[in-house]
Amino acid sequence: MPTRETPTREATARGLADARVRTERLTAFDTAELTRQHSPLMSPLVWDLAHIGQQEDLWLLRAGDASAQGVLPGAVEKLYDAFEHPRAERVTLPLLTPDEARGFLGDVRGRVLDALNAAPEDELFPFAMVEQHEQMHVETMLATHQLRDGEALLGAGAPLPAGRAVPHDSVLVPAGEFVLGVDAADEPFSLDNERPAHVVHLPAFRIGRVPVTNAAYRRFVEAGGYDETRWWSDAGWTHRTETGLERPQFWSADNASRRRFGIVEELPADEPVQHVCFFEAQAYARWAGARLPTEQEWEKACVWDPALRRRRRWPWGESDWTPALANLGGAALRPATIGAYPAGASAYGVEQLMGDVWEWTSSSFDPWPDFAPMLYRQYSAPFFGKPDEFRVLRGGSWAVGGNAVRPSFRNWDLPIRRQIFTGFRLAYDVPADAGV
Repeated sequence: MPTRETPTREATARGLADARVRTERLTAFDTAELTRQHSPLMSPLVWDLAHIGQQEDLWLLRAGDASAQGVLPGAVEKLYDAFEHPRAERVTLPLLTPDEARGFLGDVRGRVLDALNAAPEDELFPFAMVEQHEQMHVETMLATHQLRDGEALLGAGAPLPAGRAVPHDSVLVPAGEFVLGVDAADEPFSLDNERPAHVVHLPAFRIGRVPVTNAAYRRFVEAGGYDETRWWSDAGWTHRTETGLERPQFWSADNASRRRFGIVEELPADEPVQHVCFFEAQAYARWAGARLPTEQEWEKACVWDPALRRRRRWPWGESDWTPALANLGGAALRPATIGAYPAGASAYGVEQLMGDVWEWTSSSFDPWPDFAPMLYRQYSAPFFGKPDEFRVLRGGSWAVGGNAVRPSFRNWDLPIRRQIFTGFRLAYDVPADAGV
């Protein structure tokens, strides 16, 4: 993959500003709205608001030294420690008010911009890391908005390109080597679990040209897929029965409509299904005679150029993302229709790999060989090596923005999670004697 130019202070400042605009839009509501806990799965929005500032203060004003005095008094700052306070209890804490949180954010940002102006252009990674952190919390806050009851606050979303007729088939990815992961020279703002780049060999496989759609998933539901144990893993069936899963979250009981940010609308047949957990995706794949791809298979199908024998920066090539190539940035508030981005296809002809929905893979979250933690040492390492707890998701959703998305980005979550914007695509084994 061609080495990228060193990012500039101006571009880094724009990234921070763009993330803040999104944060402000999702928190531009009254005190009652921001201090409510809409679900025990999520923090009240006012917690996210101040946590964003606390992390910015920690990493950009104190270089990660938690023992140094921050902008907030120490006892207050501890309220925003995500490891110390689980989401379900955050609503009970003596949090900053929305106005206090906004004032804190503004104070920190002013100091950060002074620090950025003085920073050498080869030492901008911490600023980009903090921007990515805020973009991740924007997506978390969007999930909170999706879980809330009441009138629509965010509107219907911006228009998207029209879809087109496209085969819902699979494409062959022949056996062979490819470069998995990236180095800092390739992606200066990549995070520690994406590194280092290394060569791996994969057997041949087939992968879905497009993600599984609402219409396809509805057939599984209406064929009794949630009632037959043979499609589910033992852990998946236990979870399904204990929680009473019957269909994707936010679908109506007749599978004909869905609730999206307070708006009830007809279920769009040709959008990628979203709000399904890993166990649901795995069960559908078995029902369909398929499986979920590994994250290595997903990344090869996304970025490997078999003709040039090198990685592409994006599925479509080296050019920067535009709204004509993928559904990212959050403005749409939903996935795009299948076939909407022919110019965004990978070298293998796989479409809509970036954006729309996070795609579950079959992989547990483990480090690449020679993993080295970044300055935020607790970002990845505490979650490695727990195959019964975490599964990797790839590709980003429609809600992801800024520097928080790229083909090498590795997301991970509990296999029961479905309030996040998750979907999946299918994969298939290719017999070793198939002659490919």
